[in-house]
Amino acid sequence: MAQVQTPHIAMHPSPGMGHLIPLTELAKQLVHRHNFTVTFIVPCDGPPTKAQKSVLDALPPSIDHVFLPPVSFDDLPTGTQMETVISLTVSRSLPYLRDTVKSLIGREGTKLVGLVVDLFGTDAFEVAREFNISSYIFYCSTAMALSLFLYLPKLDEAVSCEYWELEEPVKIPGCVPIPGKELLDPVQNRKDEAYKWVLHHAKRYRLAEGILVNSFMELEPGALKALQEKEPGKPPVYPVGPLVKLDSKAVADESKCLKWLDEQPRGSVLYVSFGSGGTLSYKQVTELALGLEMSEQRFLWVVRSPSDEAANATYFSVHGKGDPLAFLPKGFLERTKGRGLVVPNWAPQAHILGHESTGGFLTHCGWNSALESIANGVPFVAWPLYAEQKMNAFMFIHEIKVALRPRADENGFVEREEVAVVVKGLMEGEEGKRLRNRMKDLKDAARKSLSDEGASTKALSDVVTKWKALVCN
Repeated sequence: MAQVQTPHIAMHPSPGMGHLIPLTELAKQLVHRHNFTVTFIVPCDGPPTKAQKSVLDALPPSIDHVFLPPVSFDDLPTGTQMETVISLTVSRSLPYLRDTVKSLIGREGTKLVGLVVDLFGTDAFEVAREFNISSYIFYCSTAMALSLFLYLPKLDEAVSCEYWELEEPVKIPGCVPIPGKELLDPVQNRKDEAYKWVLHHAKRYRLAEGILVNSFMELEPGALKALQEKEPGKPPVYPVGPLVKLDSKAVADESKCLKWLDEQPRGSVLYVSFGSGGTLSYKQVTELALGLEMSEQRFLWVVRSPSDEAANATYFSVHGKGDPLAFLPKGFLERTKGRGLVVPNWAPQAHILGHESTGGFLTHCGWNSALESIANGVPFVAWPLYAEQKMNAFMFIHEIKVALRPRADENGFVEREEVAVVVKGLMEGEEGKRLRNRMKDLKDAARKSLSDEGASTKALSDVVTKWKALVCN
């Protein structure tokens, strides 16, 4: 009697923790709900980071990982955009990916049935085709951004100027019309290699056998309905979100932040964090601090060192480069003691957002952070910095209606008075109450979508059924 083979999936994330973490959550779903095994094949442009290792090492035994040999970028000019570097990391790693996939095919007791790449990984489809494996995309951002990717080849042909120069908003299928200047960063300069890479991937999306997106119907109904409309050559789209990472309980037990939150009134604290990669200028850090102070609201702020350290070298040499708290205004910590807690660099975000004392989130609008907030019913102050964050912020304010956004000047600078008004409006105002009620509905919808009979659970099961059928082939 032939041995029953376990279906096996290879996941190929492009560099960046924001790409890796949601893919690990997808992998856990496949293992726990559907008895798959998974191997992460991770391309690198240097040694694996501590963050990558800690996330991958903490996964269940059925989820393995391989770090590919690092590729070289000695030929790239200084200032090369992130999207170009990410795309080249994947494309230059293809020979190593090919060798690894070949070794997985020969593994006893399992059958490799699919390769899942993320949004900048479409060059890996060549390897999947070579070994006759199904190729899928896991889109770790919004359905709105995915709709833009699929529409971009048509938009590129129709428009001759830069998108930010357009007088009329861009009409992405299924989405609220959006000003060109609010589209994701790598499409803002069409002469740059980053734009060419985004367009390259966008054209290849139709080669995928399916696209999984980290969203859910109640959150983005317009975009998802448009994405699921059948048309020749367009792959099926499966909303499987919100897939979010929860911080470990051990970290939570030791956290000074959570002990402090335990002492605060319910819903009274604004959590302030710009994610693992988000930094502000020294001048903007100062203004944000003074705005939080002026608002008279409770806050928990994860502070990182400013982005323009070189410009303030004299100041930093006096106050100490290593400590982010050294860049705060003089006397700020003393004046806000008891009402505010400032922590350097990192905090257990999922636990903070899930704490009953947390009533708002000042965020850079990275999609993973946004989904964590939605899963916990916490409304936003939207402060986008890079990548697709401006686009996310626009959607949160004008379409989903769960956020306020401070007005910035023409250079993107936000004054302290504006910070104070928006923070107070979210935490105390009537508009804040409306946003909170709307968020509560989305929290309930998110939970329902991931339940055993939920739409996201069923969408993933549809993909799994296709993969399991391939075990017998």
